[in-house]
Amino acid sequence: MKVVGNIAEVRDARAAFGDLGLVATMGFLHEGHLSLIRRAKAECGQVAVSLFVNPTQFAPHEDFARYPRAMDRDLALIEQAGGDLVFNPSVAEIYPAGFDTRVEVGAAARRLEGAVRPVHFAGVATVVTKLFNIIQPTRAYFGQKDAQQCVVIKTLVRDLNLPLEVVIGATVREADGLAMSSRNSYLTREQRANAPALYVALQSVEALHAAGERDAETLRKALRERLAHIPNTRIDYVSVADPDTLEELDQVTRGALVSLAVRFGATRLLDNVVLGA
Repeated sequence: MKVVGNIAEVRDARAAFGDLGLVATMGFLHEGHLSLIRRAKAECGQVAVSLFVNPTQFAPHEDFARYPRAMDRDLALIEQAGGDLVFNPSVAEIYPAGFDTRVEVGAAARRLEGAVRPVHFAGVATVVTKLFNIIQPTRAYFGQKDAQQCVVIKTLVRDLNLPLEVVIGATVREADGLAMSSRNSYLTREQRANAPALYVALQSVEALHAAGERDAETLRKALRERLAHIPNTRIDYVSVADPDTLEELDQVTRGALVSLAVRFGATRLLDNVVLGA
């Protein structure tokens, strides 16, 4: 496994590969990331992983400085999962002096997370565009847990005619149903005990849909009511939306994306399900 930190080196290394999968991460890897690495390896033959905590997707009051980092552990896990190339750039390598360009995606990036975190998706779209241009993967792999990010990146690739395929992997969960996330490490013991209730609430909406409920506001209301019973939390949003555009639905006529963001103290957790999936 080759580990490089600058753009010239990663381009030189990339030239030795044919098909190449990319798993773009901010490090502090968990089984969700590793499942994407293994899938990329199986489908492409070689896989590159980026490890970069991207400052432009964090607002000044957010957790960039304390975002968990564990480089040596991450490198060992990537090698075990079959990684061939790791790109671990500095902030100055990605955003050198004089950098003055931003990539913005439209409506899909302004809803949900975009409404709560207005700078977030411009930062995501900019760094992902740079990584795609630098590494030039055949396929790029992302997790369904960050469903809106998946929609934004697929829109970016489509609209800018980028020559790669975006592949979405299923959400990987802990044994008690909590969606794996690097930010789970922030939770206190009490918060961690309560956090699986997010998935239970989503499953209750799946059950209502399976029983025939198609009114989207009824489903949103049921989800809010379930979430309201989780102690010491605050709901940022609940959504029942079109899975391709993220427009809120009135009626569920096909698979809808049911998503939520809930704060456990200072920690925001996201989760989602696709109805009928």
